[in-house]
Amino acid sequence: MQLIIKTMLALIFCGLSFTGYWVFQNYQADYSSVFIDKTLYSSVLDEERKIFIRLPEHYDKNKSYPLVIKSDGNFNLTRWHQTMSEFALTGKAQDSIIVAIPNLFWVDSRNRDLVPPYARKDVNIEARPETENDSEIFGKADLFLAFIETELIPYLEQNYSINDNRLLSGFSAGGSFVLYTIVTKPELFSGYFAFSPAAWYDKSVVVQEFDKAIGQTSGKPTFIYLSLGAEENEIITGSFKGLLNVLEHKAPDNLSWAYSYSEGAGHVDNPYISLPKALNEYYRFRAKNHLTGHNRQVSPQYNKLKI
Repeated sequence: MQLIIKTMLALIFCGLSFTGYWVFQNYQADYSSVFIDKTLYSSVLDEERKIFIRLPEHYDKNKSYPLVIKSDGNFNLTRWHQTMSEFALTGKAQDSIIVAIPNLFWVDSRNRDLVPPYARKDVNIEARPETENDSEIFGKADLFLAFIETELIPYLEQNYSINDNRLLSGFSAGGSFVLYTIVTKPELFSGYFAFSPAAWYDKSVVVQEFDKAIGQTSGKPTFIYLSLGAEENEIITGSFKGLLNVLEHKAPDNLSWAYSYSEGAGHVDNPYISLPKALNEYYRFRAKNHLTGHNRQVSPQYNKLKI
């Protein structure tokens, strides 16, 4: 009996040790960074949030740099670093400050933060029944966008030298957040990358809302790039084609857009393949419109964020 008890205790200990090691490994992979790793308190979200800040090589605070904000944390952050370094080295683009926002580690925050407030955060293909209207079932992308606009960007403006050349990038749910942002706050960024955007929520409500609001992007020259893996499923492909149809027929004159299909690629592989294409098209757009980066006045709301 004692031998059985000892064996059981040993197995439990091994199981706990393995679980602890697994949690540690995932924490290191998803919630820490080889770049600048900051923890900020957001009064908008009422929680602490991590940001990973990749600075250009030989960063000089007396110069100003483009800003990239990406919603997917460490996912493809190394790809961004390598691609941006290559573009800077070959003179295709100015090296940029890249800020990645990871999902919370202990809380399932991804859909909450990135799903638009007209779609269910527990994402569903079928249309939302009219009887389901409790505010708690919807995504909170409006709050996440407010965090970026009123807290994160002012903090970055206060602490780093950033100009008006600004990109927002997102993958999958992050892509739906990009689509929500461009029609809600089109002036906030000059470029938007939506890689394999999840526009199929609630019977493609993201496409429907994009269709209704695309005219709100009128104003300064703005660019959006969309891409999809050629091997992605019919549902996401159908909503993607719906987005392209909206842009084809309703994009205002100030909005330039481009898209691509990544041959042989599925959902996860597409952003890796698409990134250099997206940057090429974005900087072609900027050259065509004679856009250069200029310093922007620091917003006074920076003090809402605490390190």
